[in-house]
This record gives sequence, structure tokens and C-alpha cells, in this order.
Amino acid sequence: MRYFVDTNVFIFIITERHRLKKNVSQLFDDYENQIYVSSESIKEFIHLSQQNRIKLDIKKIDDIFEYIDSLGYTIKYIKKEHLKTFFNLPIEKTHNDPSDRLIISQAITEKIPVISSDTAFPLYRKHGLDLIEN
Repeated sequence: MRYFVDTNVFIFIITERHRLKKNVSQLFDDYENQIYVSSESIKEFIHLSQQNRIKLDIKKIDDIFEYIDSLGYTIKYIKKEHLKTFFNLPIEKTHNDPSDRLIISQAITEKIPVISSDTAFPLYRKHGLDLIEN
């Protein structure tokens, strides 16, 4: 099975694996599953790291790429089709995070479930998001 991870779940995998629910953690332990990380999540991760909101010893960008490779995950880069979905995806009144909406757009376009702890993600089920809540 294929899964996207949202930025918060990606951070939990790296820094606080204990914050993953048992059923979610099992998805990552099953090596038959393909895990995708959005390039948008990488951007957010870099931003949070540069602001010292994530405490990791990252000296160069390749450290992040090597870590993702070591986990066996694949980076999914933003494509024109994702941006078309993003353009047409309504902005929910209580959720205005463009990075989240872009990750949601990728997941909807690719028809891949996204794993997230973000309480706003369920708002997008009615727009076609397949969501696994952590």
C-alpha cells in the first residue's frame, strides 16, 4: 500500500516516534508499504529546523535526503497536476495553511491516503482526501 505522511507525522517519525499511534506505527514497520514524503514537507521541515523549532543536528540539506533514503521513503515532488488540484481545493474557514493544502492536494491527485495528526485534515475528506488519523 502507498501512503503520504504529513509534515507533523514525518517529524514524529524522526524525533518522537512514541507519538505515533500503534496502528500508524505498524504501517511504517511493514516494509511492503511505500511511504511518500512531499517536497512541501521537506520545505516545512527545513524551515522549522532553521527556526530551531526542531532539534536535529542537520549541517547540510543532504543529511535530510540521506535520512529519508535510509528509511526507504520516497520524496514526491510537486507537479502541475497537484497545483491544479490545489487551485480548485476550497479553503476551509478554520484552516488556511497553504502547505497543508498543497500536501492534501498531492494526496487527492495521486489517490494516496495521507497520514496526519492535524485536526484540520478531516475537513478535506469531503473533497476526496483519504485520511488516516494519527
